[in-house]
Amino acid sequence: MSVFVPADYFRELRREEIFPDATRPLEIDLGSGDGTFLVEMARQHPGRDFLGIERMSGRVEKTARRIRRAALPNVKILQLESAYSVGWLLPSAGVSRLHLLCPDPWPKKRHHKNRLVNNAEFLGGLERILVPGGEFLLKTDHPEYFSDAQASLASRLVFRSLEWPEDAFCYPQTDFEKHWLALGLTIHRARWRRT
Repeated sequence: MSVFVPADYFRELRREEIFPDATRPLEIDLGSGDGTFLVEMARQHPGRDFLGIERMSGRVEKTARRIRRAALPNVKILQLESAYSVGWLLPSAGVSRLHLLCPDPWPKKRHHKNRLVNNAEFLGGLERILVPGGEFLLKTDHPEYFSDAQASLASRLVFRSLEWPEDAFCYPQTDFEKHWLALGLTIHRARWRRT
């Protein structure tokens, strides 16, 4: 089943409810868009499980079609809001990596409170769901959003900034990233480990 529907949206999930083998690493693609990155990661890493989280139904349907066409058993999509998913639904110490790629930067000053990296529910949830040694990876074309993320994570003692060289590991580009790079924009990226 390509679309994951929790039995109960109002309690913390157990890892095996998402994928049955809870010993495999679980990676989350938050705001997974059309699923390009999500499906390619699942294809490149068959020994890991991948859950995309996306709130927009059209994007969820498109991702579900991609998953079905690829016939990959290690990837699913969940339709839900990101901060709630991380803050309350995902299993404690159940996620090995969380990817936040090209999120909405909420550029207007009055909307900065809507940025995930400024959201206490999200940040507390991120601490809770990542396994010790788990990673949070961020890419954005928005310099101010990037600065906010760096300040927010630096204020949390459980996160340590890591280097992220270009050739560190296979990391497919999202459609947004390809578009922005074609326009000559810079993509900022950062990686943190939960200690």
